[in-house]
Amino acid sequence: MSQDQPTGALAGVRVIEAGQLLAGPFAGQLMGDLGADVVKVEPPGLGDPMRQWGREKPHGHSLWWPIVARNKRSVTLNLREEAGQEIFLRLVEHADVVVENFRPGTLERWNLGYERLKERNPGIVLVRVSGYGQTGPYSERAGYGSIGEAMGGLRYITGEPDRPPSRTGLSIGDSLAATHATVGTLAALLHRERTGEGQVVDSAIYEAVLAMTESLVTEWDVAGYQRERTGPILPNVAPSNVYPTADGHTILIAANQDSVFGRLADLMGEPGWKELPAYATHGARGANQEELDDRIADWTAKHDAATLLDLLHEGGVPAGRIYRAEDMLEDPHYEAREAIVRVPDETFGTLAMPNVVPRLSGTPGSVRWTGPKLGEHNAEVYGGLLGLGADEIAELTGAGVI
Repeated sequence: MSQDQPTGALAGVRVIEAGQLLAGPFAGQLMGDLGADVVKVEPPGLGDPMRQWGREKPHGHSLWWPIVARNKRSVTLNLREEAGQEIFLRLVEHADVVVENFRPGTLERWNLGYERLKERNPGIVLVRVSGYGQTGPYSERAGYGSIGEAMGGLRYITGEPDRPPSRTGLSIGDSLAATHATVGTLAALLHRERTGEGQVVDSAIYEAVLAMTESLVTEWDVAGYQRERTGPILPNVAPSNVYPTADGHTILIAANQDSVFGRLADLMGEPGWKELPAYATHGARGANQEELDDRIADWTAKHDAATLLDLLHEGGVPAGRIYRAEDMLEDPHYEAREAIVRVPDETFGTLAMPNVVPRLSGTPGSVRWTGPKLGEHNAEVYGGLLGLGADEIAELTGAGVI
């Protein structure tokens, strides 16, 4: 496994990742992508459960683990043992950031709370991702991403109006909490650069979801309006929908802005629509959304998808197919931008996965290696970073500490 020295914007920043499953580890992935040295601490013999997750398991191995653990070094350490806690504190002395997503109070029970970490490293940034946050009456409840999506308001408005609330096919709550945690980490590191002071970054899953709900709360508070499930549309935003084609496909057309709708009307051979009271303004189109969508669908159904998309793109109307993974792998824009990168992997040969986002022009991130084997870097980290000898590492391993 090639493990080149990181050169991204966070090169020189060391992150100790003590979390498991998705929310904390995804924050570690984001920082590792941008060049941080991420040392992932896993329980001896077990490792992060993400090593086993994922629907498809060629050769008995997870296809999720190589992505969420990419660019990380793996060490094993029993944080429930006093000797393991002391080694963790020694790691903290050499770190800038600690990421964890255990249930609140867990680090404190292990005598590894923020105050103790700060004794060893006053500038440490402790990033805490949890279902409900570190304070409040729900803080000690178990909280997975799906619960945060429900409590944060996303689940209620997702799906078709005549069916129970649905979910997205991704762990979006965990990922949003991790993304907000990463933003908070970068802000905390900048503050530390100015003042020398570390701090705690508290990212709750339900609040990360809530932060993305636009004016949903305000609409209810001021106007008594409750957003409902609306399937593929947003009420009063038209035209913006999925439309059929003559060859059995569907395409998305988003032409709700006045000028863009005018271009769509011209392409449809209906230039007079721009002047009709029912369609001339954003508000009018919203009020007549169903009728307008039906008329557009009648037009799209007369054309095959490829011809229709060429026409819309040339006419300056946003439109596109609904992609699956195979479409992404074949798309020339994906290829030109290297949005998907193929990374060497000892088990699978090479693996296609999403590339680093966002792109930085001067200090770009990179995917340097896929998820490591359990404890692969014990000797490298404990010997090279902490200065433990081979005999001492062997003794701690035999005692179940590492």
